[in-house]
Amino acid sequence: QVQLVESGGGLVQPGGSLRLSCAASGRTLSSYTIGWFRQAPGKEREFVASIRRGTGTTGYADSVKGRFTISRDNANNTVNLQMNSLKPEDTALYYCAATYRNILTVAANLMDFWGEGTLVTVSS
Repeated sequence: QVQLVESGGGLVQPGGSLRLSCAASGRTLSSYTIGWFRQAPGKEREFVASIRRGTGTTGYADSVKGRFTISRDNANNTVNLQMNSLKPEDTALYYCAATYRNILTVAANLMDFWGEGTLVTVSS
């Protein structure tokens, strides 16, 4: 069992940046494949980015590729999502999730543990 807590959300202007963190208690995050997902009001939860256990291979949704970067900070037992060039359409509740599966393609139904989410609002 691992408990996940997201932080770093907030209000930012279009073109701005935010850095989200996913912290874990109880287990070492490097043992898990981690995914970031988001859910905007009235929309389904969607995949944003992932980092695979072991190899550290990363994956991104087309909508965020080139703007978002997922990385591990093993010293602090966190997985971070650096979000640059934010757009109003990035506004959503952002969740991190973890799975024991050593997978490259991450989907919500494959994740074993979820955090409560952190809200990102991109607006002028």
